[in-house]
Amino acid sequence: MSTLAAAPRDNRAPGFWDSTIGKKIVMAVTGAIMFGFVIVHMLGNLQVFEGPEKLNAYGAFLHSIGELLWPARIVLLIAITLHIIATVQLALRNKRARPIGYSRKQAIASSYASRTMYWSGPIVLAFIIFHLLHLTAGYIHPGAAYIEGDVYHNVVAGFQVWWVSVWYIFAICLLGLHLRHGLWSMFQTVGIHQPQHTAVLKKAAIVIAVLIVLGYISIPISVLLGLVK
Repeated sequence: MSTLAAAPRDNRAPGFWDSTIGKKIVMAVTGAIMFGFVIVHMLGNLQVFEGPEKLNAYGAFLHSIGELLWPARIVLLIAITLHIIATVQLALRNKRARPIGYSRKQAIASSYASRTMYWSGPIVLAFIIFHLLHLTAGYIHPGAAYIEGDVYHNVVAGFQVWWVSVWYIFAICLLGLHLRHGLWSMFQTVGIHQPQHTAVLKKAAIVIAVLIVLGYISIPISVLLGLVK
């Protein structure tokens, strides 16, 4: 009597990148890299309040270490790419796991920040591209001439255009929402989250996000109000 051979089963566990927890870890690590950049970039930009000499000296310093900046830029670019890929793949995976939408969608356990996580990311990315073309490369500089090496002039002249400042403030507010949920998710992914620390960590994520938003938007607001000329 002939027997049918059983079809081989693939019992291998999914690889690190293919697993949900792996993607979340990648998002946490790359998010931490980008968070560090956001802090350093903000501290550098806030030197605009110390006058043109200080900010231009900071810009000259960055230009002088260009050979060191490129590896950092490459790491940041890789981090952004992996972060976006992991985010999109997790979103698609969640959608496949729940293909039929709720008849009445209620956001009970989720926050507004978490619900806007997926669409705020692409908008922030578009803002980063515009910001680089605007103040770093000088390809987009409406309302005034771009002066190579005069960082202070370029920042002030750029933000004197009201719609540029409005777009900047809007994008930074979205960044704050993204950070608020991203920091909280990072705490959970890396195991810092404990039930007894939940309230403190949630407040810490909110406070950090608010401080970053205030730090960034203080520049265009001060330019529009004529406090920085």
